Amino acid sequence: MAGNTFGTIFRLTTFGESHGPGIGGVIDGCPAGLEIDLDQIRYDLDRRKPGQSRITTSRTEADEFEFLSGIYQGKTTGTPIAFLIRNLDYKPSDYDQVESVYRPSHADFVYDVKYGFRDPRGGGRSSARETAARVLGGAIAKQLLYSHLAGGKEFRIDAYVSQAGSVSLEKGYEELDLDKIESTIVRCPDEGTAKAMIGEIEKAKKDGDTVGGIISCVIRNPPAALGEPVFNKLQADLAGAMLSINAAHGFEYGSGFKAASMKGSEHNDSFVNNGGKITTVTNRSGGIQGGISNGMDIYFNVAFKPVSTLMQSQRTVDQSGKEIVLDAKGRHDPCVVPRAVPIVEAMAALVLADHYLRNQNSKLSP
Repeated sequence: MAGNTFGTIFRLTTFGESHGPGIGGVIDGCPAGLEIDLDQIRYDLDRRKPGQSRITTSRTEADEFEFLSGIYQGKTTGTPIAFLIRNLDYKPSDYDQVESVYRPSHADFVYDVKYGFRDPRGGGRSSARETAARVLGGAIAKQLLYSHLAGGKEFRIDAYVSQAGSVSLEKGYEELDLDKIESTIVRCPDEGTAKAMIGEIEKAKKDGDTVGGIISCVIRNPPAALGEPVFNKLQADLAGAMLSINAAHGFEYGSGFKAASMKGSEHNDSFVNNGGKITTVTNRSGGIQGGISNGMDIYFNVAFKPVSTLMQSQRTVDQSGKEIVLDAKGRHDPCVVPRAVPIVEAMAALVLADHYLRNQNSKLSP
């Protein structure tokens, strides 16, 4: 299987399956001398881990991690950083019934077609369990960015739930207190909207159904000049990163699809001299122009489809083509977006860390 490595200079390769012994990864390209905050890594993993609230799967994983190489006396050595997260609460027997069955909207059928063989235990490699390795890699990328991009201003990457099912948050990120993201179990920083979202998810769970949602992400005070045109534009790499997340179904940045109905005179971001710094009056470009960051906030939305596994009967076929009715078992999220928030942040951090390092050779210093 190809396609398990993400990035060009700062690269993350992940391995492992949902109900195997463990998952993990190898980070290449992280510079030496970076101090690693283990508590910050645990914090991000705890935000993603299963069993954290009544609206997530009941699977319980501590997601404890161990570094096998690349870190000595609390600092990166410049060599590959290898890490392992062992699976503890895995129940492969939950999936005996689907060993020869194609679950609706899962990867079962396409894996069989492509490889001629698959691991049915929780989806194996295609499971969202794999994203724990991304969150750990992204936590290290965040520490690289936060330690080198702050420069006296507040560089931050914040993601939050802006829609769950039919319940949408009407406010833009500028109107929200993003310090309140973690104050609700659905990770929406508006208390009233969060309450309605939780109700929507709980009703779907009670009905044996699932709902999708949208995660919004804002990168505040990013440096200008990140992005590698023509084929590695910053927004293209962000889109690729987000759409690589399990259940991700759509991506838009800046004004997004609304730009299609606007006139150029309405959409253009005018440049101004803001106290000696060139900025734009508006930010419909989402902080990216010509595939390169312009120093304004980068913001985007990621749409997630409803979880495919339902606690309801669904029609499908088995490997022989025989039509059957599937009554699914196992432990599953009724909505992925609350746990996907740290995954979106992690993938954004991996993209920016990679482009930050790539930008170091963009020109010679005078």
